[in-house]
Amino acid sequence: MSIFRKIALAAAPVALIALGGCTTGLTSNVTRFQQMPAPQGQTFAVVSQDPALQGSLEFSQYARLVEARLIDQGYARAESPASANLLVKLDYGIDKGREKIRSSPFGYGAGWNRDPFAWGPYRRWGRAGFIYGFHDPFMFGGFGYNDVESYTVYTSDLDMVIERRNGERVFEGQAKAQSRSDDLTYLVPNLVEAMFTGFPGNSGEAIRITVPPPSRR
Repeated sequence: MSIFRKIALAAAPVALIALGGCTTGLTSNVTRFQQMPAPQGQTFAVVSQDPALQGSLEFSQYARLVEARLIDQGYARAESPASANLLVKLDYGIDKGREKIRSSPFGYGAGWNRDPFAWGPYRRWGRAGFIYGFHDPFMFGGFGYNDVESYTVYTSDLDMVIERRNGERVFEGQAKAQSRSDDLTYLVPNLVEAMFTGFPGNSGEAIRITVPPPSRR
């Protein structure tokens, strides 16, 4: 085993620790159509678009997040859906995921740059995250170190519709994101945050919003 291969293998655990200690937030595609009335204390109630979820503890947790955002906007929580000026219909879900395959020609990230004569450290994504390697076109070229990784990407979405008591719609919004996590307790709060970023938004505008990870204290 060459000295450079030994360096790459030794660096892999360090790279994994570095990758595991950082988060980048969730990026969502948000589309909103709206004719929202200016907030003047109108009352609202959050209900599930799926009757089977209404009253569940999980839905109630997400509904409280939406309620807090609407209260911040200047609306007031109604005592019941029957007495609300605005009815907020909420739905969320996640698909079964799609498998993707990523290959790295050198497994742990060592390889060459487009410039075959350029030397120096660089970062490359490998099985254990990124590690430092070297721009040497002759380092491992003849040894066939190939690494193929399969992983699953999930698509989650949050749909929100707001209607007046007479059924007139004043807001339709969707926030959608792809991630390697299928944990709704992580995804839905981030989708809610994205939905209410710049709420109610410009009607018909599709934007990308990245919700930053919580700050460490």
